[in-house]
Amino acid sequence: MSIKPIIVFALIAALAYGLCFIQPSSSAQDSRSIYHQGWIDLNKNGRMDLYENSRAPINARVEDLLRQMNLNEKTCQTATLYGVGRGRTGQKAPLEDELPTTEWKSKLWKDGIANIDEHLNGVGPNGKSIYATDIAKHVWAMNEVQRFFIEETRVGIPVDFTNEGLRGLAFSTATSFPSELGQGHTWDPELISKIGSITADEARALGYTNVYAPTLDVSRDQRWGRIEDTYGEDPYLVSRLGVEMAKAMQKDYRVASTAKHYAIYSVGKGAREGQARTDPQVTRHEVENILLPPFKAAIKDAHILGVMSSYNDYDSVPVTGSHYWLTERLRDEFGFRGYVVSDSAAVEYLYNKHGVAADMKDAVRQSI
Repeated sequence: MSIKPIIVFALIAALAYGLCFIQPSSSAQDSRSIYHQGWIDLNKNGRMDLYENSRAPINARVEDLLRQMNLNEKTCQTATLYGVGRGRTGQKAPLEDELPTTEWKSKLWKDGIANIDEHLNGVGPNGKSIYATDIAKHVWAMNEVQRFFIEETRVGIPVDFTNEGLRGLAFSTATSFPSELGQGHTWDPELISKIGSITADEARALGYTNVYAPTLDVSRDQRWGRIEDTYGEDPYLVSRLGVEMAKAMQKDYRVASTAKHYAIYSVGKGAREGQARTDPQVTRHEVENILLPPFKAAIKDAHILGVMSSYNDYDSVPVTGSHYWLTERLRDEFGFRGYVVSDSAAVEYLYNKHGVAADMKDAVRQSI
């Protein structure tokens, strides 16, 4: 399986996001030995490997890192954990600890992890945690989690901290803006750019490296339950505002913009819940001329680094398991060079909603 887009992003994160806050721990003499002037000995072998050299070509660094990774490490770079308090309703979040513990060395993420989503953002059950309400303590805690992945995993790949950002960053004290629908009513690209810039500044300051925004779905039916999360019903409006939002967020490599929900998500047959959210009823003409243009624009004009694959199928083929939608259209035709993250349980849905996978393992295989 190919995980090069994820590894490329991990290395970019190491350069631009993940390592810039990390300093040697004053209490860990062994870990301090990996920090050198201008580079970090991520695989702890006492020499500068090619992937640790920030001046080397990115493709060469990626190939060098891939050669050193074992199967477990590669597999973990395809996985996302919800942060503390952000599991689905009625379930515990996979990550139950605010800070690294000794048990982490035996957990799934002992070999690294691609993303931790919404960790310590003050939303949900952990909303009153000191690490979510005190900004200085929050930044310290995020750095401590990052330190685990750099210092305690074998090849030291930094984790990508993701968070939502449709109305400003999803954080307890971040600036709150109107919904995307409210923003769309302004028809003001300059204003949307300012919103994107503020969102990125606050995300970067709080340790989040990848923001799930903008939503590029086009609203066509008021019965769909996420109308407020879109810029509106006009594909040109959605395209231009989405491009401005993404450009502003990614300026100077502050954060990555991950657009959603690709593709054909906003036209469920009259609703959003149950099977309706997975079975859009829309013509090919509407797909090509209404629903896809915002994603093409964001890829070609804003060079977004991330795309979120949607829950739904189209013409009985689930998007998250589709080579046509995620490779032939997204990469080959649109020219997308970033990485794809599945929307929440979209991989599971290949088995337990769409019924096209034999079991959960087969669902993972199809998504890869």
